[in-house]
Amino acid sequence: MNEIKLQEIKEKALKDHIPIIMDETLDFLEKILSSKKPKKILEIGTAVGYSAICFSKYLDKDGKIDTIEREEERVIEAKENIKKAEVQNKINILYGDATSILPTLKEKYDVVFIDAAKGKYPFFLKEALRLLEKEGIIIADNILYKGYVMSDYNKHKQRTAVRNLREYIKEITENPNLDTQILEIGDGLAISKLK
Repeated sequence: MNEIKLQEIKEKALKDHIPIIMDETLDFLEKILSSKKPKKILEIGTAVGYSAICFSKYLDKDGKIDTIEREEERVIEAKENIKKAEVQNKINILYGDATSILPTLKEKYDVVFIDAAKGKYPFFLKEALRLLEKEGIIIADNILYKGYVMSDYNKHKQRTAVRNLREYIKEITENPNLDTQILEIGDGLAISKLK
């Protein structure tokens, strides 16, 4: 892993206003990943590959990350960044819409990281549960979505995203097979462990 290149990737993403994982979120997840040592991680939402590159440090020996991205220019940039960081043997980008790709996946994953279209979180959860190894972990970023999810926010533009994030929270907290924590880290983080 090339740390200097990683810093450059982060700085460029911030300059280009591409949303990447927040530092405090990453710090928290690094603790989980370093103790879990996952063999397989599934990431829904690659963007420029920054979080996948960061997570690759914590993979078990010969571990792999599959990451899904639907925007072609992001895929191109992510591939370049993954190569720059010298982790191309650990990260596999699946190009296309996650709602089409997820149902085709058959492998099991130790960790599923959700950071894509907020309005699709309940669908992502259903697929993540199907693909999760025993005692696996589902991590959903931006779950509190700028504070809208826990407020009486009801503006038309974000209404669907907010409603679906609320549905996601309801499902993970009421599912008897999941042990869930919702943390006010970054823009909200939900950690659900399969019992």
